Amino acid sequence: MQDMPQDISSAGQQIGNYRLLSLLGQGMASEVYLAEQVQTGKQVAIKLLNGYWSQQDIQKFLARASVLTHLHHPHIVRVLEFGVEEHTAFLAMEYASHGTLRTRHPRGTCLPLSLVVTYVQQIASALHYVHQHNLIHRDIKPHNMLLDAHDQIVLSDFGIAVVSQSIAPYHNPLEEFEGTAPYAAPEQLIGKPRRNSDQYSLGIVVYEWLCGKWPFSGSFDTIVQQHLFEAPPPLHSVPDDVAQVILKALAKNPDERFPTILAFASALVEVSIPALSPPATQQARLQEMSLVSPPEQHIAVRPQQQFKSPLPFPPE
Repeated sequence: MQDMPQDISSAGQQIGNYRLLSLLGQGMASEVYLAEQVQTGKQVAIKLLNGYWSQQDIQKFLARASVLTHLHHPHIVRVLEFGVEEHTAFLAMEYASHGTLRTRHPRGTCLPLSLVVTYVQQIASALHYVHQHNLIHRDIKPHNMLLDAHDQIVLSDFGIAVVSQSIAPYHNPLEEFEGTAPYAAPEQLIGKPRRNSDQYSLGIVVYEWLCGKWPFSGSFDTIVQQHLFEAPPPLHSVPDDVAQVILKALAKNPDERFPTILAFASALVEVSIPALSPPATQQARLQEMSLVSPPEQHIAVRPQQQFKSPLPFPPE
């Protein structure tokens, strides 16, 4: 392993072509700064990945980051540049100036159905694009849903969190498994994520937005057991047909969920329209908001050891 990275993660320091301005947020294995490009003064977000780096770690990071630079979608944060300097890996991204949906809607907040439907359409569009590129996000949660200058959602953290967790110099299972426990699909928790694992996670987010709380909570082990074996508490705050769509996305068996993330979004739009519009405008709104769901090809996923982080790329 390489030496411990130098402590450059503070405002005023420079990494690559960027000068760090202020801390935007941090986790146990990464920090995100507002930064400016030295030559142009353009503001960007810089993610610094902490931990011990071997040459193999560096090569894996460079390969994964290279894939992310090729993702171009209006609801996905753009990766501008990446590199490793003095054994510290960094990722430069477009700066989403309006924060995250977790900041805008703190835990315990209940959102109106109309707003939830609008959010889901944007997120599903981005995830469909990701899935078409044979990638899985694996960490869908409000913290990774950023808001740009026009208040449009842009998803972030496509797989880079996996790198930082896998090389962290400690071995807490919550940090080693890929994702965030309250939002993780059952198959993801046992190391077998699929594309519709993202659908399950989005279903958890929708449940939280409508109820103001997660369906499952407690210690890490308790949450895992609930995801694997317990049904979510009933959704009494929405019409029954809306609740049924959400519960289908939260099926324990991935094959019992909607076939694609767009099918989930489309179903949610369709059942929500009667609650949002007078009958005379329901058909017009359905046509306007409808999402087409193309068939999804099956991706074989190798079994993985429990709580290990598989690569966010297609199987070899």
